[in-house]
Amino acid sequence: MFCYLNPIIVSEKININFEFNSIVKILKTSLAETLVSYYAFSGEIVENSAGEPELLCNNGGVSFIEAFGDVELKEINFYNPDESIEGKFVPKKKHGVLAIQVTQLKCGGIILGCTFDHRVADAYSANLFLVSWSELAQCKPLSQLPSFRRSSLFPRHPGYYEDSIDDLYVPISTLPPMKSEILNPNDQVISRIYYVTGDKIEHLQSLANCHDQKGMKSQRSKLESFSAFLWKTIACGINKETSGFNNFRFGIVVDGRTRLISTNVDDYNQDKSLKGYFGNVLSIPFGEKKVEDLKEKSLNWVANVVHEFLDIAKTQEHFLGLIDWVEAHRPEPSMAKIYAMNGDGPAVVVSSGQHFPAKKINFGWGQPVFWSYHFPWAGKAGYVMPMPSPKGNGDWIVYMHLLKWQMELIEASPSNVFEPVTANYLNLI
Repeated sequence: MFCYLNPIIVSEKININFEFNSIVKILKTSLAETLVSYYAFSGEIVENSAGEPELLCNNGGVSFIEAFGDVELKEINFYNPDESIEGKFVPKKKHGVLAIQVTQLKCGGIILGCTFDHRVADAYSANLFLVSWSELAQCKPLSQLPSFRRSSLFPRHPGYYEDSIDDLYVPISTLPPMKSEILNPNDQVISRIYYVTGDKIEHLQSLANCHDQKGMKSQRSKLESFSAFLWKTIACGINKETSGFNNFRFGIVVDGRTRLISTNVDDYNQDKSLKGYFGNVLSIPFGEKKVEDLKEKSLNWVANVVHEFLDIAKTQEHFLGLIDWVEAHRPEPSMAKIYAMNGDGPAVVVSSGQHFPAKKINFGWGQPVFWSYHFPWAGKAGYVMPMPSPKGNGDWIVYMHLLKWQMELIEASPSNVFEPVTANYLNLI
């Protein structure tokens, strides 16, 4: 979702007509041109003879919705996207792979919402598409062509994978049957959008990098430090006696494109195609710790745990092994084990959007003044996406989709790290 100020203001500065009808025409014309290169987005998912989902590239087209919102941009409650965004500015995908909605607001502002099928594209692929779309809208050459070179992810013969892959992924048929549960109001899953100031992120990183008992100082990234803080914050609010939770799983999504790039100079073309590879090249390593340990140990200790489980997925061999593991289990569907909740405790996954190229999504009427992912999926595992703030000052925008009781723990935390996104913060007032 991308929010833009009234393009008429931009029109007056650069002498170009940006009435709503003109905006729609620009978006549609450039979208049609972009889909020539990104033809996968105009296809549909079908079932092949083995019962697997398969992409049929039939040029079926993309849903494109034009709408009007009787509200001003500054009046939208971005903090609570369940109330303000869901069903209003982000389209429901009823068929195909991609749906787009462009909404003109009462103030003349524009909201562009895009919904895509995650089975076809990960966020990296969607970002490539969005940047290309905005480039073609401004009659610029494409800075990166998409690659559909499937040979980049062919399994090896013979295939091989380490035991660590079995610890992260599981065939669905091996899971125990789901137990019917009485729905607790606190088990309701809700979405919120916060901002975290750059100085607080740096403070968390300094705490995560404190000297350990051996006097060694770790070097933890901002994402590792943030993830450790989130893991520990939720754990500190869990009452074992009332919840019955003993353990807590926490995972981080890792993009495999840079991991798969070869050091062999003869593989230059493959490396080039991997940088623009369209599809899903993801792994979700995770750690599982006792709630009491997460409560009692320092943030530095938790950050080290995060670093250790992330290290598993930072190698070329991990992703080559994952490809071989998938091939060995086809056509049976499988899933990341962190989502296979066993009832012993909660699970949360962080997917970093720090490279989200939002400022590049400029169709000619300026950069967006706000952006966010919105991922209200049906699972009970939490989903968190930190992104750079439109202010460009080191702040983060953080989209969260968590259980209600988890969100309440975060907001009750005395650290006050997470602040609700407001029109005032975004300088819309």
